Amino acid sequence: MRFIIFATIFFSVMALLTFYISRRFVRKLHIPNKLKKAINIFLAINLLGVLAYMFARYEVDVPNWLYFLLSLPIGVIFLFFATTIIYEIISHLPKIHKDEKRRDFFKKSIDIASLTFATAITAKAIDNARHIEIEKIDVKINGLKKSFKMIQLSDVHIGGLIDKDFIKNMVETVNELKPDLVVITGDLVDTKLQYAKPAFNELANLQSKYGTFYIVGNHEYFHGVNEIMDYARTLGIKVLENENVFIGQDDIGFNLAGVYDVMGNRIGALKPDIKKALENKKDAPTVLLAHQPRFLNDLETTKGIDLVLCGHTHGGQIIPFNFLVKLQQPYVRNLNQHNEFTQVYVNKGTGFWGPPMRLGASSEITVLTLS
Repeated sequence: MRFIIFATIFFSVMALLTFYISRRFVRKLHIPNKLKKAINIFLAINLLGVLAYMFARYEVDVPNWLYFLLSLPIGVIFLFFATTIIYEIISHLPKIHKDEKRRDFFKKSIDIASLTFATAITAKAIDNARHIEIEKIDVKINGLKKSFKMIQLSDVHIGGLIDKDFIKNMVETVNELKPDLVVITGDLVDTKLQYAKPAFNELANLQSKYGTFYIVGNHEYFHGVNEIMDYARTLGIKVLENENVFIGQDDIGFNLAGVYDVMGNRIGALKPDIKKALENKKDAPTVLLAHQPRFLNDLETTKGIDLVLCGHTHGGQIIPFNFLVKLQQPYVRNLNQHNEFTQVYVNKGTGFWGPPMRLGASSEITVLTLS
């Protein structure tokens, strides 16, 4: 039932955006009517692709080549919608010219440029998603007596195009960096566990001095969160469930704590509990794993927490979506000074959700040097 409600709302939004693109962009283009009709037919087929994508993602197993085609429509709609907004603004510019021929020339130029722009940024966004950047961040932590190299993975979204080969390459990259520990800050799995297992199994090959630690994100709650956590444990991954562990030797290490995602508050189970997560921690610096940055809004104080590592936002994934994310999350990306006690780092996501596209927000593997 939850899936049907989500699919209905999501498809309705995509349909409204498609209608807006057709009426406010395609209809106004200074091009032959046959070409307009062809573009509208493409938009209609593209919209049906959104519906097919949702069922392919969550309900059936499909070949990767077909999944790739089905995953594009959401990104196409969003990028053409962004182009339409820009077009709405710049299409008024030719009106400043009194000469009709010059107005007509500028109108045609803007139309051609807008179509070219929409096509070009779509292609660029698809190409960007194929690459994962290594983000190296130095974090000064008061009281930390030894330097640690921590790698953060987040929002991998195993499922569909994030398959066994993707995870295998990711694991090889991580191992080459020789980390002291690896943390995964949620949204690791985004499909039924039976489909995720071949890729999930590759995470057993992660190598580090102190191991791999994992908290769940909101997407795990959609696909059997307890089953996913149980399976992660069989791979040697430590799942932090409102608890903490000590990393390093006595007196020269730090506490690593992790909480459930705020999605637990909505469903009434597996709720984040910061007090429980920090119980019995040692008198040492503390790093907290919390999937969504907005979890910080629920805390009365962050005193005693030196660094919070988050994900969820994807850095916006596709500009200008980052501005919309900012309406819900206090931080969207990078290292931020939350207050006098606490810093927050937001990983832009190691994988992607929905369309295999990235624009203005690269996928990342974060290498955090704590010192």
